[in-house]
Amino acid sequence: MGRKAGGMYINPKKFGGAGKPCRKEMLQFLGCLSLNNKKDDKCTKYKDLLVACAEAQITKSWNLIGQILQCILKFRKAILA
Repeated sequence: MGRKAGGMYINPKKFGGAGKPCRKEMLQFLGCLSLNNKKDDKCTKYKDLLVACAEAQITKSWNLIGQILQCILKFRKAILA
């Protein structure tokens, strides 16, 4: 019993705090689709909200990557000095 050797394991507790971005918008959009027989032309409001949320998440991730790179450069300069 247990895990097989060499298999990949991701601890779900470590990613629990990450949240679920755009979950509310996705549920609203899917609810609208189910009410309108999967015709997305009637759900443009919810679709636009979902797209805006997704684009905001992309911007946040790029900002985080930039901050990480700045920290690495500062650390590297401190070591070389």
